[in-house]
Amino acid sequence: MSKLYKLGVIGDPIEHSLSPFIHSRFSRNENINIEYLPYKISDTDFMSFIDEFFSDKLSKGLNVTLPHKKLAAQIKGEISKEASYINAVNTIVNERNSLFLYSTDGIGFLNDMDNKGFNFKNKNILMIGAGAAMESVLYRVAQAGVKSITLTNRTQEKADRLIRKFSSMISIGSETESKSIFDLVINGSSAGLTGNFKPIENIPLNSKTRFYDLNYSLTGTPFCKWAKEKSDYVNDGTGMLVYQAAHSFEKWFNVFPETNGVIKDIESMQE
Repeated sequence: MSKLYKLGVIGDPIEHSLSPFIHSRFSRNENINIEYLPYKISDTDFMSFIDEFFSDKLSKGLNVTLPHKKLAAQIKGEISKEASYINAVNTIVNERNSLFLYSTDGIGFLNDMDNKGFNFKNKNILMIGAGAAMESVLYRVAQAGVKSITLTNRTQEKADRLIRKFSSMISIGSETESKSIFDLVINGSSAGLTGNFKPIENIPLNSKTRFYDLNYSLTGTPFCKWAKEKSDYVNDGTGMLVYQAAHSFEKWFNVFPETNGVIKDIESMQE
């Protein structure tokens, strides 16, 4: 019997997570023996859970999801440049009793868009939301050769903070009523998942504008349902979810698993 590695995903809520399914597929395809479980943990219990989980010698790593990504950046360990800059962590690796902290959301998003044939060069991007996942995407997109980024959020103060933070990297602002047609609209607001999403008015679009929801749902997100009234190019975050998971898996086991089959399996479950 091969060695068992203990893994999991920590969040609240966690019931909807597809991460256990994804990593079970990865491990089966790569012939690696894992136990990957979902853990519903509150903010107040987060650090004690981390200590307890990694006290087990079999514990190899964790994924971190809402609402703990910022909190995970405070874990004692070696944090990557990217995770440090965005102050968010979604992947924890236990290597010889030392913890290494990473963010794989941004690269997962770029991988999925590349797989869909989207070229970021000289494109105008609209981003909705200012949470940890969006900041990780912003970090990568800002370095992908885009022409401009427009960032909006329900709480303008949060959007302004990110605009100031990334202004040295890229042309970025918050004015949606610009003259430039948006080539890509990215939703990272949780309202796009809860049903509280309010349609955005007066944004310059055309028939080729792409829409991408960082959220995912087997029944379709409110943002995607709204976007499909405007474009034939609409995707939720299923591909990003699988790619960011693949990068986590690679951090743990030094092998990048096959992704397309897993993406297709999840898409086949969607209504």
